[in-house]
Amino acid sequence: MILLILAGLCLITGIIFGFFVVGFPTFALIFFGTSCLFFILWLLSKMKNKDAAKKIRKTIIILLSIGIIMVAIAEIPIIRNARTDENPEADYLIVLGAGLRGTVPSLALTSRLRSALSYLEEYTDAIAIVSGGQGPGEDITEAEAMRRWLEYYGIAPERIIMEGKSTSTHENLRFSLDIMAERGDADSSIAIVSNEFHLYRARQIADGFGYEASVVSARTSPTVLRVNYFLREAFAVWYMWVFN
Repeated sequence: MILLILAGLCLITGIIFGFFVVGFPTFALIFFGTSCLFFILWLLSKMKNKDAAKKIRKTIIILLSIGIIMVAIAEIPIIRNARTDENPEADYLIVLGAGLRGTVPSLALTSRLRSALSYLEEYTDAIAIVSGGQGPGEDITEAEAMRRWLEYYGIAPERIIMEGKSTSTHENLRFSLDIMAERGDADSSIAIVSNEFHLYRARQIADGFGYEASVVSARTSPTVLRVNYFLREAFAVWYMWVFN
């Protein structure tokens, strides 16, 4: 009975995170999965063939252990890279896009823009490339929203270049570097602004294009949202490692 109660509680929590709270899909999946796990354990406790039930439980424990180890392995470089470099000065600052709600930047994108603003105010010769296309539920491109935000807070229009076609981190960087090449600045240095959980993957992708990028961290808040994104990023990192 306790297992069924736990399964029900996890299911309800998963539904809340999945359908009523914006921005927590990873938590929703974790609670849905945990609910299924408790339900399976309850079914095993009712099996008459105890030897078979024991083998199934052992298999579940092994699979869970492998999953936890894989997440932990991915989190090591994610956490190690989750901070701004000591001297991030560069010719170009690439601001990676995130979601919009209509025309309003999401919490993640707002934090990136704040870090970009501080950077551009400190390094006054840097040119910003705001990178992000238009996704579902977005009325304009992320690049356009970022341009408006930075201009509103005092960054001169001539210091902002928009890249409005990309739909992934890989495209963010590839298309932004293409713009630099078109301007005759392919050999210029770059810094990348993104949320702290995202910096390792962004740096690795830039390295794949032949650029040793500096990174600038944007803090994700609240803490529960940060945890959600750090967990989700582990799966993205494994995807990058496996499929390059």
